[in-house]
Amino acid sequence: MTWGTELWDQFENLDKHTQWGIDFLERYAKFVKERLEIEQTYAKQLRNLVKKYCPKRSKDDEPRFSSCMSFYSILNELNDYAGQREVVAEEMGHNVYGELMRYSQDLKSERKHHLQEGRKAQQYLDQCWKHMDNSKKKFERECKEAEKSQISYDRLDNDINATKSEVEKAKSQLYLRTHSADESKNEYAAQLQNFNGEQWKHFNVAIPQIFKNLQDMDERRTVKLGETYRNFAEVERRVVPIISKCLEGMVTAAKAVDQRKDSGIVVESFKSGFEPPGDFPFEDYSQNLSRTGSDNTISTPKNEGVVKPDPKHSISKAAKNKLWLFGKKPKAPSLEDFSHLPPEQRRKRLQARIDELSKELQKEVDQRDALNKMKDVYEKNPQMGDPQSLQPKISETMCNMEKLRSEIHKNESWLSEVEGKVSTRGDRRPSADVNHHTPHGRERSEGTETRCLCGQNEGTLLMKEDDVLYIIEEDKGDGWTRARKQSGEEGYVPTSYVEIAMEKNSKGAVTYI
Repeated sequence: MTWGTELWDQFENLDKHTQWGIDFLERYAKFVKERLEIEQTYAKQLRNLVKKYCPKRSKDDEPRFSSCMSFYSILNELNDYAGQREVVAEEMGHNVYGELMRYSQDLKSERKHHLQEGRKAQQYLDQCWKHMDNSKKKFERECKEAEKSQISYDRLDNDINATKSEVEKAKSQLYLRTHSADESKNEYAAQLQNFNGEQWKHFNVAIPQIFKNLQDMDERRTVKLGETYRNFAEVERRVVPIISKCLEGMVTAAKAVDQRKDSGIVVESFKSGFEPPGDFPFEDYSQNLSRTGSDNTISTPKNEGVVKPDPKHSISKAAKNKLWLFGKKPKAPSLEDFSHLPPEQRRKRLQARIDELSKELQKEVDQRDALNKMKDVYEKNPQMGDPQSLQPKISETMCNMEKLRSEIHKNESWLSEVEGKVSTRGDRRPSADVNHHTPHGRERSEGTETRCLCGQNEGTLLMKEDDVLYIIEEDKGDGWTRARKQSGEEGYVPTSYVEIAMEKNSKGAVTYI
């Protein structure tokens, strides 16, 4: 049948199109899956990166520089950023990929159902056509047989030689054939009417409805794709505010970097606390020389009270051991009292040890109190335990307490010694505003003369021996004195490397290098 072939072609086209639609939807689902896997990998790599660069030590051991703290803040913000990428991956997996896969399964089931309904309708119409065609062919056969019987009856009825029985038999056969033809005719008419009715329903009701269902299914698939496209973007958009906060936190951390604060921490951490070296005495090697009458005394230097020692012999070995600020630091053995360290560092180390020992002592005290309470309970309730069994532990705790107290006392003695030296150094520090005595009979004048014994370093004045500098600002405890050259250039010189002397007729604080 021509109409059956055309209808089958339509079903084939719809079958291919709906299958293409499902394949396209699953292809997009695969794209989303790969996208969320990228997010998961990205988030995992970010977390590993943060873990790699996070401090391995406790925060108390980490330097408290603002640059370090800002970097750790950036790491924390980056870790939160990685968490948002994980949220994106999770929501893509649940709201987009998972939804697409569930919808794909529903589409496959619905498509299969509609195509089966179409095939059933077509099969039913084919059956109706076969029944009608069979009844038509039967009616045709019966009519032909009836015609043959009619011809046979007419021939015998006109034959004078035919017997009556033969004529009656032919007449009876004609009647039967005619009756069968009439029944076949009625059956054919009924089958034809039924087929025409089913064919009308098929082409005007069943097939259009099936096509409509397939169209609705394909349109819903298109709408679902649009929704998942939007959800794909919304997942990313929802985390944008939080990601922006993470980036703002990184910018805030960058702004928190304070170079002055970091420099102050370095100064506080490595402040030596050394006392400035004292004046070197004049060593007169000419006492045993014979002199003329006009040269029977040693003349004093032009600048009274100022003695310039020979640069080759101006620094003793003890002083040289302290002049490692701009050179190589000499190695020193580690001692229990930290006497190998500079005074300020020694004070900090001793104080830290005292604090640690005090904490240990407090633990021992708490343990002793707990054991005594337990012993009292045992004495009041012997059934709970033997009080004497706790005595060895109590004795051990008391012994540990005595040892810790002895250690604390010893370290406190060393600390008092260091603090006394630092205090004495502060009292001895020369000042242009405070009267002080100078060695070797030097008299105080309006200014102070300082002789620097070091070279140059970044941030300090470029200087050499015998340079004259004016003191602008005295050492405030950080080990540096601010001075000015005669040329007008200003900068800092290390206090521990200068020699302070008095000079008459000076108009201000003067430093000799």
